[in-house]
Amino acid sequence: MDLIIRKATTGDTAAIAKLSTQLGYPISEQDTETNITTIGQNENEIIMVAVHEEVVGWIHLFHTTRLESGPFCEIGGMVVDNHHQRLGIGRMLVEAAKKWCGTKGYSVLRVRSNIKRIAAHQFYLQTGFKETKQQKIFELEVTI
Repeated sequence: MDLIIRKATTGDTAAIAKLSTQLGYPISEQDTETNITTIGQNENEIIMVAVHEEVVGWIHLFHTTRLESGPFCEIGGMVVDNHHQRLGIGRMLVEAAKKWCGTKGYSVLRVRSNIKRIAAHQFYLQTGFKETKQQKIFELEVTI
């Protein structure tokens, strides 16, 4: 399979929105384009796409530092098209993520995965990740 991984552009908006919906996060193309543009302006973040004739996957990465645990990179999200799974695309996206982290000088790559995504957990374990903790995420709407 001929596949390239490259930095996402706003030209990828429709495909990224479609894949985000497959992941369970329905989002409009307009909001997707805004997010691609915003992330693209931040040197601490990147979106990469996997392309095989069309965009068949994406990964969003960022690097940060936590006061108590130090610096690391994190996968903010990753999805491979339902019809292209189990072809090694996810592994290639993770490899590209590892390289990006290395270029930024970070040696730790983390990912959070919803408790119900059992197949994703298995994928990450098979890709070399180790489970380090379980947690709950709490969210609060803030009035602006």
